[in-house]
Amino acid sequence: MSITLKDKILANVMKPTRYTGGELNAVLKNPESVEVRFGFCFPDTYEIAMSHLGLKILYHTLNNREDTWCERVFAPWTDMEEEMKKREMKLFALESGDEVTHFDIMGFTLQYELSYSNVVNMLMLADIPVRAKDRDESYPIICGGGPCAYNAEPVAEIFDFFMMGEGEEIIHEITDEYIKWKKSGKKNKKDYLEAIAKIEGVYVPSFYDVEYNEDNTVKSVKPNNPNAKPKIKKRIMKDFNSTYAPDTIIVPFGEVVHDRVMLEVMRGCLRGCRFCQAGYIYRPLRERKSDVLLGLADNLLSCSGYDEISLSSLSTSDYSGLKDLTDGLLDITEEKKIGLSLPSLRIDNFSLELMEKVQKVRKTGITFAPEAGTQRLRDVINKNITEENIIKSTDLLFRGGWTNVKLYFMIGLPTETMEDVVGIADLAQKVLGVYWAIPKEERAKQINITVSTSSFVPKPFTAFQWAAQDSREMLIEKQDALKAAITSKKIRYNWHDNKTSYLEGVFARGDRRLCEVIIRAVENGCKFDGWGEHFKFDTWMKTFDELGINPDFYNARERSYEEVLPWDHIDIGVTKEFFIRENEKAKAAVTTKNCREQCAGCGVNQFKTGVCYE
Repeated sequence: MSITLKDKILANVMKPTRYTGGELNAVLKNPESVEVRFGFCFPDTYEIAMSHLGLKILYHTLNNREDTWCERVFAPWTDMEEEMKKREMKLFALESGDEVTHFDIMGFTLQYELSYSNVVNMLMLADIPVRAKDRDESYPIICGGGPCAYNAEPVAEIFDFFMMGEGEEIIHEITDEYIKWKKSGKKNKKDYLEAIAKIEGVYVPSFYDVEYNEDNTVKSVKPNNPNAKPKIKKRIMKDFNSTYAPDTIIVPFGEVVHDRVMLEVMRGCLRGCRFCQAGYIYRPLRERKSDVLLGLADNLLSCSGYDEISLSSLSTSDYSGLKDLTDGLLDITEEKKIGLSLPSLRIDNFSLELMEKVQKVRKTGITFAPEAGTQRLRDVINKNITEENIIKSTDLLFRGGWTNVKLYFMIGLPTETMEDVVGIADLAQKVLGVYWAIPKEERAKQINITVSTSSFVPKPFTAFQWAAQDSREMLIEKQDALKAAITSKKIRYNWHDNKTSYLEGVFARGDRRLCEVIIRAVENGCKFDGWGEHFKFDTWMKTFDELGINPDFYNARERSYEEVLPWDHIDIGVTKEFFIRENEKAKAAVTTKNCREQCAGCGVNQFKTGVCYE
């Protein structure tokens, strides 16, 4: 059934353009002329979803197939959900307005652990059974991908399968198999799952049994189906230079979070920060040539009308062709007054020449991420920047006329002491001192330094995956100590709510027993947990209590190297032995060089591509 959104409904919601569809470059097809209707599901609002680069890539690569129509399906905000329930409307897709109940495949991207409640809520709104075992062949196949899929055990019983790693190829392979299964009569869902379980990178949770020890740790994760592999290895795009990149993008009617053209210059990272999951799961670093990127930039700007372009990567200033690329982009952007932004700059290879080049059209604030306030702790996390790097870079900034500087840190890092916490205030004061040291006639009139801290959450597939997470009480104590240590009115301090970090930590390293907690919490009213105004921490704690599960088990204890981790059957290419070595080096505050300086033997050279083979 297709849903017609009447003006009366849209008049009752805060942002009607979240639901209307019909934007420039959106793809419309005849549903009768395709074999597969694929719903790309983002479990958050339109403006978050439409900022996601993965959506743009997979949406257009699927729609380039004549036999497939990929449509967007996003979480309706609470006002729209209320209207839908009043009118007995089900979850619908933006392109066609059709209810998703009879789509063939619904693929959720899992970017953030606190979006799990929205996944459940969206399935409930669609009137689709939440648990995979309760869905027969008449319902869509529910699959997932994205960074959280690397430990998707807390939602494993909801999904039919997961795609591990990069999706540009694997998404076509699972679609091809679906068409074969559909043409055979769709007699048994298990037949389809067995067929795709043979594809590298596909994980079918129902094909694995999990056993637990008496102390609640995982005893084993073993295949129960001959088609299931003992280890599921991630997929990567080996030749990133020729990897599919859309040359057209949907232009939203309303403002979205990243409202600009995004150019993915490279994938992966060579730095090896020990806390950073993305830096490891996307290894090895692979680059796209500047001439390819310049062609993409020209097409994307022409088809969208955007007045800003941003280079997307985990560490943009590590891109080897950055000078040629920025020079070429300026030839395209300067005359047309198109802004160019370079997020993810490293403080140790930052240059004023680069900043002046890319900010000729408009000058914005600068964000640096020292991550820790003392050199000892920066060495623990392998940040590989010094106080001298920070002082030198901020001096260049202030002399170049920049006056808005944001310094980003984490608190609660392994081995952190109160001295390290107060060191954040000391470092911010030194940065302010750099500004005052510049002669009055040479510096800008106003200075704004913002210190921002988030609470560290240990993640799977990092050197700190065995670490205990700081308690909420300890984090509050550290936040208070830092507040007291910042005395200058020129330095503003922002901090992240530790309650969301606590829950994120539970799900990040959780196992399958958390699935019932998530479903029950949604039944108890939880959703949009990443949005402060809707986060119901007390309801979550009550739900854990109802089900007799202690959340502290998942985030408050240190694990031994011998413990079987819930994600041990997933292979990202980086070996467990490497992470153990890195964790031991962290305890000794010994750093590891980046991949271009010296190979650390992490294991991803098995992919035979990228920085490992430059």
